[in-house]
Order: sequence, then structure tokens, then C-alpha cells
Amino acid sequence: MTTTATRFDGQVLTPGDAGYDTARTVWNAMIDRRPRMIVRAAGVADVVAAVRLARELDLEIGVRCGGHNAAGFAVPDGGLMIDLTPMGGVRVDPARRRAWVQGGALLGALDRATQAYGMATTAGNVSHTGVGGLTLGGGMGWLARQYGLACDNVVSYTVVTAEGDVVTASRTDNPDLFWGLRGGGGNFGIVTEFEFQLHHTGTRTLVAEFDFRAEDAVPVIEGWRDLNAVAPRQATFTASVGSAPAGPIATLGFVWVGDPAEGRRLLPAMRALGRPVASRVTTPSYLELQQREDSTGGHAYRRYAKGHYLRSFPTAAIEAFLLRGGSDLSASLHLPSVGLQAHGGAIADVPEADAAFSHRGTMFEFGAGSRWTDPAEDDARMSAARAAGASLEPYASGIYVNSLTADELADGQRGVRRAYSAAKLARLIAVKTAYDPANVFHLNQNIRPAQNIRPAL
Repeated sequence: MTTTATRFDGQVLTPGDAGYDTARTVWNAMIDRRPRMIVRAAGVADVVAAVRLARELDLEIGVRCGGHNAAGFAVPDGGLMIDLTPMGGVRVDPARRRAWVQGGALLGALDRATQAYGMATTAGNVSHTGVGGLTLGGGMGWLARQYGLACDNVVSYTVVTAEGDVVTASRTDNPDLFWGLRGGGGNFGIVTEFEFQLHHTGTRTLVAEFDFRAEDAVPVIEGWRDLNAVAPRQATFTASVGSAPAGPIATLGFVWVGDPAEGRRLLPAMRALGRPVASRVTTPSYLELQQREDSTGGHAYRRYAKGHYLRSFPTAAIEAFLLRGGSDLSASLHLPSVGLQAHGGAIADVPEADAAFSHRGTMFEFGAGSRWTDPAEDDARMSAARAAGASLEPYASGIYVNSLTADELADGQRGVRRAYSAAKLARLIAVKTAYDPANVFHLNQNIRPAQNIRPAL
């Protein structure tokens, strides 16, 4: 193949073209990179041609779906960006309880297509997130405690490999690749279609939130933690701490997917934890629930976050959670918001060896995140988020691979080793070596092949 012979059904953008700047803009305004070429793929053939062209020209490959990765892996400076967003279709077979989702689809498209039949599958909490990036890292969402992670609900993947071949990965076809794609990220190829198992979820939910002054919150969070341990699987417990004019506020509660009347049975136990300064109990539809954390104008924000998995949440960790990396509860300048989301249930039912995804014994996932618009605040905001993350690190058991930051990944393989056990990392390296020995797909939370022909950045 020659470069002059390459033809694409989709759009090809280069610097100066109309739409080029929009296509290279992702969810973190700190990312300002300029690919040599952006291929807005219209179908699998375009993805194949783009991979082969990038290899011919020795260009780094970045793959864009939702563009939510804060490190901006989708946008290779001087490289070839494969933009999957035109491939955003979702097809549903309600009788078979299956959905076929193209690699560029957003979670909102999946939710809308499946909720038309009162069905859903585990997806994240923000509708404009890409299905691909979320699922390949594991995929936590409000249904995970009932039905497992997003990756646990994938029946098969259609994948374009580093050689430009199109293969299927399932439990029977290329099972080693199937295992690696279930939590191993974008290391092994470009997924152009996911086949998901669907579940009869209905369309109704309940959200309960109770606000407490942070200075009063330690015993309340202890009770909330203990209640979580015995909660039904329809409930996903959540907690957050943020700044407010009168001082930091801790918000505790749960999200219930199913009949709201059943979810209300948890309310007396929640109310018995303490006297809140405010409370909210709402019954959004499932589609409304999936959109309630959406951010408008999000591409204008600069973003940084740190995360951990926690197998337990002792009182000392609760106190650190409330401080958010600050020295006392009165501190507020540049402190990040922090949050917890409960795991357990069906997530922990899956045998640890069944998929690349790790840390199935997690009790809570912790996150500390900041967003801002002034570049002059970059250092202060990132330092504050790092401090919040460091304060919980003594209690951490690992990290969600999708939460790894660019600085953690720049430090050799330390970050990746936090995401996977030694045994799983060895198996992931074997899969990587088999399917991408030259490390063509290295703009990700990179797992290096056994003999890394091309250095990972």
C-alpha cells in the first residue's frame, strides 16, 4: 500500500482544515496537541486503512471515542488520530437481550437504545463518556453491583489489530485476547464493535442524598460504611465532600436502580445515622440518572484527578477523606472534591482470574478531582489533588486502570503495577506480545510487550 493510494470513506483532517481543531479537542483543556492527520472513520475499513497508513508513515496512533481520558491519549502530537465518533451506532435485539455497539458510541446512545425496551447494561455515570474507553478499562456504573462491570457483560469484541487484521474475541474465539480486553485497556487493538448482554432493569430509580457538616461527619460515615456492607445489590452507596460557603459538606447516600418503593426501605436506616443539614430523595428515570452528572461546556475545563481502590475504610481513612489533603477542615482553597462509590455484589462474584480487571475485593473506589479554567492555577490545583490522593494512599489496595494519571504512567510501569497483580500483569504482557509485539498501541495505560521494539512514551 502507498500513501497516495489510501482512500477513506470518512473524513480526513489536517492542520488548517475546517473541523480539525474541534476534532482534536478533548475533555481536558490542558491537552493542546496537533496530530499530523485525523481520520474520522466511517467504518471498519477506515480503521484498518488508518492503522496501516500510520505504520507505513511511522506515526504514533491515538484513538478517540468520548475523549474523556484526562491524559489526552487520544491526541498524538504529530501522529495519526483515529476518531471513532462517526461510528456511534447501537443495534438492539430485545428477544436475545443483546446490544451491538459501535466503537465510537457514547454511553447515552447505548442507554437510549436499550431503555426503549426497559433494558440496560452496566455503563458509567456520565452519558457523554465513550463506551469503548470505559469498557476496556473495566467499566463501573450504577448497575455493576447487580450485573457486574461493563466488561463482564461483553459477549464479544470486533477488533482491528496492529497488523490491520479484523478478528473476533470471545470466550471461544481468541479467548486470550478476550481475557485481556476485559480490563486491559486499549493495548491490544482497536475495538470497532462490542456485543453486550442486556438485562431487564426497568426504567425507574431512586437517589437519596443527605448533607452533613464535615466536622460532624466521622460517626455518620462510619454508620454509612457499615450499612453499605449489608445493603441490597440494587443500592450503590456514594459519598462526597466538597466546599460550601459555611464550610465543607459531606454528602452521603445511595443510588437505587429498580422499584423506588423498594429503595425507600433503606431510608429509615439512613436517617438514623444522624441529623443532616439538608436532604434530597428523588426518583429520576434511568435515563435521567445517567445524565445527572453530565457537564455542559466541559471541554473548557482543565482537569486533574487521583484515585484509589479501598478494601476497607477505617476511621483514620474517614478522617483523611474529610480533610481532602488539607491540614484542617477549615481549609478550602484549591482543595479538590472527593468521592466514594461502592463496589461489591456482582463485581466480586466474578472469579479474579476470569478477566484482566483486578481488585474485585474492593469495598469503595475513591476519587479526588479538580476542574478549573485559569492556567495560572495548574500547579496549585494538581498539587492539591495529589495531596488528597496521597492522604488515602496508606489505605489503598490498588487503582482503577482508567484512573491512572499521566505522571503515574510516566514513572516506568509503577502505575500499571498498581492496577494489576504481578500474575495478571505477566499474562497481560503475554497477550500484548502476541497481538502487538511492536507496541503500536502505546498511547494508553501501556502494557509493554516482552521485547518492546518501539519504546512506549
